[in-house]
Amino acid sequence: MPVESAQKIQSGEVAGLSVRLLGPLTVLRSGIPVALPASRKLRALLAYLTLTPHAVGRSRLCELLWDVPNDPRGELRWCLSKLRGVLDDPDVSRIETQGDTVGLRLDGVSVDAVEIAAAAAAGIGTLGPERLKALSDLFAGDFLDGLELDRCPHFDSWLVAQRRRFTSCHIAILEHLVNTLPAGSDASPYLDKWLELAPFDVRAHVALLETLARRGQIGQCEEHLVVAAQLFQSEELEFAPVREAWRAIKDRQSGAAPGAQPAIAFAPQVPIALAEPDAAASRRASLAVMPFVEHTGNDGVRGGLADGMTHDIITRLAKLRDFFVIARGSMFALAEKNIAPEDAGRRLNVDYVATGTVRSLAGRVIVSVELIEVRTARIVWAETFERKPDDIFIVLDDIGNSIVSSIAAEIATVERNRAMLKAPNSLNAWEAYHRGLWHMYRFTRTENELAQQFFGMALKQDPTFARAYAGLSFTHWQNAFQRWGDRDQETALAFESAGQSLLVDDHNPAAHWAMGRALWLRGEQDGSLLELERAVDLSPNFALGHYALSFVQSQSGDPKSAIGSSDHSRHLSPFDPLLFGMMGSRAMALARLGQFDEAAEWALKAAARPNAHTIILSIAAHCLALAGRQDEARNFAAAIRKTLPDYRADDFIATFRFDSEGEALFRNGARLIGLN
Repeated sequence: MPVESAQKIQSGEVAGLSVRLLGPLTVLRSGIPVALPASRKLRALLAYLTLTPHAVGRSRLCELLWDVPNDPRGELRWCLSKLRGVLDDPDVSRIETQGDTVGLRLDGVSVDAVEIAAAAAAGIGTLGPERLKALSDLFAGDFLDGLELDRCPHFDSWLVAQRRRFTSCHIAILEHLVNTLPAGSDASPYLDKWLELAPFDVRAHVALLETLARRGQIGQCEEHLVVAAQLFQSEELEFAPVREAWRAIKDRQSGAAPGAQPAIAFAPQVPIALAEPDAAASRRASLAVMPFVEHTGNDGVRGGLADGMTHDIITRLAKLRDFFVIARGSMFALAEKNIAPEDAGRRLNVDYVATGTVRSLAGRVIVSVELIEVRTARIVWAETFERKPDDIFIVLDDIGNSIVSSIAAEIATVERNRAMLKAPNSLNAWEAYHRGLWHMYRFTRTENELAQQFFGMALKQDPTFARAYAGLSFTHWQNAFQRWGDRDQETALAFESAGQSLLVDDHNPAAHWAMGRALWLRGEQDGSLLELERAVDLSPNFALGHYALSFVQSQSGDPKSAIGSSDHSRHLSPFDPLLFGMMGSRAMALARLGQFDEAAEWALKAAARPNAHTIILSIAAHCLALAGRQDEARNFAAAIRKTLPDYRADDFIATFRFDSEGEALFRNGARLIGLN
């Protein structure tokens, strides 16, 4: 939709049909309001169908809107017939009924809330000021302002969730608009609305102080500071970040040259940077996990399955030590005050908020989770887990594992992608680390060198960054493993960097993972396994630790344990950049067990991964040969020799640490296809 479309919806200039859900529900045809039947449930039905992207069962709609009247389906049919009269065009039927479902056809229809949701999904932070203004103008009031239904708890829950969702979108739009307005623009209306919607958002208060100070209105700044401090105190919230930011603003003002006031007054808007202790080089991504909501007959009673799952998820995420996790006490205290998740995220000034629900139904447990990026109101990840509760505690543990690993992986992906969009000289330590990960996971010699540079940049800014040392160790490990440099020298560097990581943070699973891999390079398998087991003891959700255990055990240890560790690592991180390695380790373990056909299939899966390197192709060649699939194996051998013309079985054997039986096995595979 063009940039001007939002303005046209707001001003009623759109030809054809448009629906406004932000404010009182209104239907317009060619900009003229259409008279709607007085039924509030008809309006609720229209809104629900408009925002639901798929057809809905009639029983669900009846449950949503009718408190078991005599004929709920009859009332639904009446509402649908009236909506047809409002929405249909002569050649277009917008109410679509198929079987027992009802859907709404929206092609060619302008819907304000749908446009806002699409902008949030695409990324509000990427939009320019004109587009942000147009979206802000769409908010004529609360979502479905004034539309509440008696005795419809399911609809009430949906309505509350949607109002929270769109309020969060509105705040995100206002924040980014304030930060992107060009020089000389008046941000006051947007700042006022931002503070009205999020009165405890520290960034909003700092933005207002910045704006007033640029105008030279220092007295108004001081007045606002007093009022805001009282407001925060009334809610027992920390006001120190605002005071610190104000001191920094005053210091900048007092440092300005005499007579420079006009230049300050018309300085361009810049993103708000809070004066926090960790806001410089050591800044890490932060996460708050709101207490999950349990939908049972005792809704509102704490201490059930949902609370237990929330405690477990927070603990497991904290054990990863990859980002800052807000403590459980703070989250439960906010929940007791009925603070909405997005509002809690802004009050706590975190980057991400996770929310969830737990439903125990006959014969199944359903857990739904969302991960929200607070400053853009974007849903980064959402998933529903459904299990049969044969053993409820095992089921919840399994779901918790998936939730923790998915949240960690999604945050890492978002942070890596964001770091890739920034100029290298503007990166802080956290961003440089994630930029290093992005290059590291390309698995080429050139990209590995770039990864080393970014990890070095991160450590220069923050010498206490354990994960950056672990990343640096991995790049040296790659150089040794792939023979991209002197193996002994790179092994020594991998060991040294892993040691630095342990010195900085002995409780970080990544530090023990790095040391375990470095010890494997040195031929110290027992020590390697001890370090890797320590990594997964510290954090059972650390997928790379389980994978590394599989890698070591697949060559000269217990192949059955290798298969179990490989399966668990893939369960924890099904889209991991090292997925090819997890599969390749499983293939080698299966080959050592004599299960050649299955080994060949897993090796083929590993080789099919887009970032699989030459060593993975070599695993596939050897496993296929052992399975008697010589033609396929020779094709892989030919592909390897295009890159490494002199590649032989000795190269493959020297890469790994096979026991004598494993070495003989794979040498036989190489002989079958001429790689000996």
